[in-house]
Amino acid sequence: MSTMNSETIHAKLTNALSPSILEIIDQSAQHAGHEGAAGGGGHFVVHIVSDQFEGKSLIQRHRLIYDVMGDAMEHEIHALSIKAATPQEHAKKS
Repeated sequence: MSTMNSETIHAKLTNALSPSILEIIDQSAQHAGHEGAAGGGGHFVVHIVSDQFEGKSLIQRHRLIYDVMGDAMEHEIHALSIKAATPQEHAKKS
């Protein structure tokens, strides 16, 4: 099994969702010894802003990201924390 890394996640999400903002934080080292980490699965935080989320619920946005990540969600990523917003939503928070 190959190991998923921040760069691979970044490339997949960029290709699929053309985000205006994309930050990926690898927290895998903080989970050393955790059951999921022992199996090789990484822990990541994703902050993403994309027009692709317009009109979609939070659940639909997460499903879209899971679909982009594909099989990696079952084998290479143990935990994925997602903060997904449209550019308008992001502008209101900034």
